[in-house]
Amino acid sequence: MLPEGNVPESIPHYEIAEQIRAVLAAWAEGLDRPVRLARNLAIRWLERLPQIGIDPDVCVLDPAPPDADTLVSLCLWKPGHFAPSLCFEVVSANHPHKDYKDVHERYAAVGARELVVFDPFLLGPASLGGPMRFQLWRTDACGAFERVATGDGPVYSEVLGCWLSASDRELVFSNDRAGRERWQSREERERTEKERERAEKERALARVEELETRLGKTTD
Repeated sequence: MLPEGNVPESIPHYEIAEQIRAVLAAWAEGLDRPVRLARNLAIRWLERLPQIGIDPDVCVLDPAPPDADTLVSLCLWKPGHFAPSLCFEVVSANHPHKDYKDVHERYAAVGARELVVFDPFLLGPASLGGPMRFQLWRTDACGAFERVATGDGPVYSEVLGCWLSASDRELVFSNDRAGRERWQSREERERTEKERERAEKERALARVEELETRLGKTTD
C-alpha cells in the first residue's frame, strides 16, 4: 500500500466538498455529543509507518478526539483517536481512477463504518465499472467492508440516518427518500429564516395597507 499522494483541488471539487462539510457541521450542532467535521484531515493507522494513510475529502469524527481544536492528523494508535464513522470522497477530474480502484481498501484499513464516493460529474472510468453517481461502502457485522449500493441514488446512510441523493452537482441530505425534507447548512438556515421573516413582514404590511384602504373608503 502506497502513501497517500497530494492531488490538486479544483474549485468545483472544493465547493462540493465544502457544501458537504457545511451541511454536516449544522447537523452535528444539534447532537448531544461532541462530533467534529474535517476536510482533508490526515488519517494514519500504523505508528511504525506514519507515512501510510489517507486524507478524506470530508470525514465525520464521532466521537471527536480530545485534541480536536488543535488536531493536525488523526493517529489511530493515540488515546481518544478513533476511526471516522463516515467519510466522503468526491471524484476529481484530476484523478478519477483513485476513487474507483482501491480507495475502499484504505478505508477498510482505517476502520471507517461507512464510505460515500460521490461522482457528481460522472468522471469514473468505464474500465473500472464507472461512472456511478454514488458508491456506498459499509462495514458489516463481521467486520467486512462491502459496497452495499451503487448508481444514481438515493442511497441510505446508516451513520447519519438519512438519504443521500444528487441535485445537479450538489449532494442532498434528506430525511425522506424523495429528498423533500432537506438538511441545510447553518448559512442556508439563516437565509431561510430571513426570507421567512421578510415574507411575514410583507404580509403584515399588506394587511395594514388593506385595512387603511378600507377605513379610507368608510370615511369617504
